[in-house]
Amino acid sequence: MIVEESTKTRIDKYLSEKLDISRSKIQKLIEEDKVLVNGKPTGANYKVKLNDEIEVNDDLDFSIDIKKEDIPINIVYEDEYLLVINKASGMVVHPAPGHYTGTLVNALLYKFDLEGDSIRPGIVHRLDKDTSGLMLVAKTEKIHDILATMIKEKKVKRCYLALVDGLINHETGTIDAPIGRDIYDRQKMAVTDINSKDAVTHFKVLKKYDDKTLVECILETGRTHQIRVHMKYINHPVVNDPIYNKKKSDDFGQMLHSKSIEFHHPITNKKLSFEVEPPKEFLEKLGELS
Repeated sequence: MIVEESTKTRIDKYLSEKLDISRSKIQKLIEEDKVLVNGKPTGANYKVKLNDEIEVNDDLDFSIDIKKEDIPINIVYEDEYLLVINKASGMVVHPAPGHYTGTLVNALLYKFDLEGDSIRPGIVHRLDKDTSGLMLVAKTEKIHDILATMIKEKKVKRCYLALVDGLINHETGTIDAPIGRDIYDRQKMAVTDINSKDAVTHFKVLKKYDDKTLVECILETGRTHQIRVHMKYINHPVVNDPIYNKKKSDDFGQMLHSKSIEFHHPITNKKLSFEVEPPKEFLEKLGELS
């Protein structure tokens, strides 16, 4: 659509009124880079201008009724405000085209009355389908907003384990390379300077095998597929990654695990720290290499 009037309205408010979609849903689309202004991703606080060309790629069915499903969840921590979940590899976090059942959200809604977005209630940050490990879930919209801000301000420390191909010759490193949609394949992300966002990953080598390396990764930013894209970028793709590793993969998916999370409680300010082991398939793979 082309903006045909002179206005300084925030884009989330402008699109909500024009498209008759709730403002929170517009903001989710903006977070997912589904809203482009003059061909580039934007922020919810952008103020639209005369002759701006706005493109909205809405592939989420916000009207769908998300079913409550009795699916086991590994709850590491729970209080009246939030949850820390140990997500299983293979579980999709929230409903999306092609996955409206069997997700973590379906399981959460069976056990809890979560506030917020109808598609992603409680989800503060995501893990890829085949990435296992710890993630935060908010029980109320207020806590969701606080936790999301904490992550944005780097007040939540997230540490991952990744088994990658090849031998990394140095013990530590930082990958500072912007990530955006792959211009040749919109289903993939890539290091690019086109419509991208800053992305920084710090890594430390934990153990070297004959032709693989176990690394610990700490995210400074939280871009889609960040560790997978960055490790591929330095020619050490995550083992068994079906998208970013050219080698044949099996059904388990990438050897990537969110092993620990540390933050101060948004209400009590108490320091909370959690750590979980990788799934047995990950450990078995390490055992085979030893």
